Amino acid sequence: MYHSNTYYTTAQFAKLHGINKRTLHYYDDIGLFSPKHKGDNQYRYYTESQSIELQFILMLKDLHMSLDEIADYLKHPSSEGFKSIAIEKIAMIDQQIQQLKQTREILQKRLKMLQISEQIHNREIRVEQRNKEIILTTPFSFRDDQLDMIAQKLLELNISEGNSIGYGSYIALDKIRNHEYDAYDGLYLPIKKSLKSKSVMIRPKGYYLCAYIKGDWNQIPAFYEDIIAYADAHHIKLGKYAFETGLNDFAIHTIEDYVSEITIEIED
Repeated sequence: MYHSNTYYTTAQFAKLHGINKRTLHYYDDIGLFSPKHKGDNQYRYYTESQSIELQFILMLKDLHMSLDEIADYLKHPSSEGFKSIAIEKIAMIDQQIQQLKQTREILQKRLKMLQISEQIHNREIRVEQRNKEIILTTPFSFRDDQLDMIAQKLLELNISEGNSIGYGSYIALDKIRNHEYDAYDGLYLPIKKSLKSKSVMIRPKGYYLCAYIKGDWNQIPAFYEDIIAYADAHHIKLGKYAFETGLNDFAIHTIEDYVSEITIEIED
């Protein structure tokens, strides 16, 4: 491959590769990457042919290799050494891609939740069609468990699934009808795929009664009265559980702005 004999000053070569010229000075000082030529005035001059080597160094550095590791390889380059680095770093990149995809998905779902919270009317009740949802549940009762136990249960769910899309609580409709509003059955976490576990619950694709309320949680018991009245007035047969979750807890300053979503499956 043809390379010109053009010489670049440190500033020019640094600009060409999008780095600070002090980085080139440092690499030269530690013997990692030195200019092809130094003038009588000790000015450093780099050639176009050195670009490939510098790009290789910068790539390895971006892949979290230490400068000592990079220097060691450059002193003893080999086919087997490069294969080892390439295989290791490709596996690391693949893992990072998966993590970024998961982060992107979480951000998309959070954004959608926030948009819904901004579009609804306070105390709005309506029928919506929802997709199938798989959730991981854990038994829990607000009457018996302490806050530190709640945090521990949520942490266990999150660690087991590596998922932080959002948590919620669920309560049996029979308890709501009996005005046992604080007798929650458990906490739940949406997951991507089903597991062989008694803790997994499937919420099928179909129609759900969805209700939205803004403000403190202590308003929810009275709101359940409105939900039940709405269902009865429209001859809607409700499923076994009501599921509660916050839509905008990650984007508010005060509890007055908090939007709760309650969803209940509609049975045929």
